[in-house]
Amino acid sequence: MISIAIDAMGGDFGEKPIIEGVIEALKEKPFNAVLVGDSKILKPLIPKDFEQYIQYEEAHEVFSMDENATDALKRKDTTIYKAIELVKNGKAKAVVSAGHSGASMSLATLRLGRLKGILRPAIATLMPNVVGKTLFLDVGANTDCKADHLFQFAIMGDIYAKELMKISKPRLALLSNGEEECKGNELTKEAHQMMKQIPNFIGNAEGRDIFNGEIDILICDGFNGNVILKACEGVATAIFQILKREVRQSIFAKIGALMMKPCFKKLKKHMDWQEYGGAPLLGVNGCVIISHGKSDARAIKNAIFQAINFGKSNINTLIENELEKYNA
Repeated sequence: MISIAIDAMGGDFGEKPIIEGVIEALKEKPFNAVLVGDSKILKPLIPKDFEQYIQYEEAHEVFSMDENATDALKRKDTTIYKAIELVKNGKAKAVVSAGHSGASMSLATLRLGRLKGILRPAIATLMPNVVGKTLFLDVGANTDCKADHLFQFAIMGDIYAKELMKISKPRLALLSNGEEECKGNELTKEAHQMMKQIPNFIGNAEGRDIFNGEIDILICDGFNGNVILKACEGVATAIFQILKREVRQSIFAKIGALMMKPCFKKLKKHMDWQEYGGAPLLGVNGCVIISHGKSDARAIKNAIFQAINFGKSNINTLIENELEKYNA
């Protein structure tokens, strides 16, 4: 069975939801879970029926959210450092962490290294659209980018969509302020010309295209990607809050809401980021899934499934091979 390293104490809410997520995942699919943390705290949380799937890697420090990511390399007894080392040493195929995302990125890049030819790794996330999901990258790893970086993000996103999303010909687009080729800043104009080499590239797209189902992959720099991601999270939360408030003000609205409850449940599930679990860091020599610090058990479970699917694939080799073609 595949071994997955779990940063068991790195989330905002401590070890409890993380361990609950591990157990929920094991109920659906057996795997070797290597829990990185203080075993004295973690062992009492493991039901006896699942002990056979659990190993422990001792770590007694947690890299806190208010620390500087650049200090992660100095903190060798932290849970995230030791989790990354398990992948580096071949003792685990992938790592899942809901801890300090900057520390995860820094350690993954410096300890695991980048794939051959990759200039910068990128964080890829799934965004809900009207028919399914849109792969969106980069969403925070690189605030300042060059056209070469965006081109490589496109290559990585294209391979990921084909291999793990099972889209044979994913529609790849570049985020800009207009669909026309002449639109955009100097960065996007230069990146647009480079991306024309990619067969699945369909041109520029605007922010609204993330949700209308007309594209499968959207590429941008990490600054704009992170701003858009956070804005979308805020909009989704606001919509549900406004809807709840309006429903409470009318008896007829309450009756209508009750009748539409199954629809609302489906909508909430489709929009809920916890359903996607985490975001893979593409471009590093291994598999690192970065989860939200506020992840609950369901999000951790889904992040683990992402790690298992990624770990069993040969996506990193495919990315290197594809990039080599263009470099040649």
